Amino acid sequence: MRTNTPSDHRIEIAGVTKRFTTPEGTVFTALQDVTMTIEPGQFCAVVGPSGCGKSTTLTMVAGLDTASEGSVTVGGSPVSGISRGTSFMFQHDALLPWKTVLGNVAMGPLFHGTAKKTALADAREWLRVVGLAGFENHHPHQLSGGMRKRVALATALINEPRILLMDEPFGALDVQTKAIMSNELLTLWDQSRPSVIFVTHDLEEAIALADKVVVMSAGPGTVKEVFDIDLPRPRGSVQEIRFGERFGELHEQIWETLRDEVTRAYAQTAGAGPDPEGAAA
Repeated sequence: MRTNTPSDHRIEIAGVTKRFTTPEGTVFTALQDVTMTIEPGQFCAVVGPSGCGKSTTLTMVAGLDTASEGSVTVGGSPVSGISRGTSFMFQHDALLPWKTVLGNVAMGPLFHGTAKKTALADAREWLRVVGLAGFENHHPHQLSGGMRKRVALATALINEPRILLMDEPFGALDVQTKAIMSNELLTLWDQSRPSVIFVTHDLEEAIALADKVVVMSAGPGTVKEVFDIDLPRPRGSVQEIRFGERFGELHEQIWETLRDEVTRAYAQTAGAGPDPEGAAA
């Protein structure tokens, strides 16, 4: 098992601006001077209207894209490519359809040079942890949406990531399955405490899971406000904590900030389009 030092887990995004060139040759700014820090072992949720650059931020932390201006560092080192210590869980299943469930989960360790026997044994154990023992030889199309998300979670966590990036991973699930997956995520995260950036459109989900919630503005996206979530851990069932008094207070405070950005983003898309310097991303 890999041993990480606390500094391995710190994510620092400093003054990041990201511009894209459109097929028409014009320049759109997706992110404008974004600055945020995720401390070692911290669970950070990022919320904001569609098109504010939440997913773009994740791709730069993952090393899948680069900033036009500013810097992104992990553990004090600039992100210059895909990092071995980072796992990414996408909104849509990133499972290989021709591989079995076991083959998908074992793929990461095998790519990292783990012996096949060890990788398969570890994959079987992770499938047991996420409640899928007995489904090792199934293929993704033979599973429900919630079961595929469990496979994706095992695929991300088997690599013992120091950084876990999650782009609306439960957005397509029904309410009941989403709650179950949220509970499982918190339980598994608490065992190894990777630093997490969790992108979501669901404010309740953000508050229930995170140590802090970052609210981003309508495009071009920037950090509008950061809220510390002082709900005690372990949180328990996410279905139950939503009815607590403090949860309601936090929801009201954050929604006051988020609502203006959602309204502004809607006006941009329903009216004359994005701001001259802004873009959806």
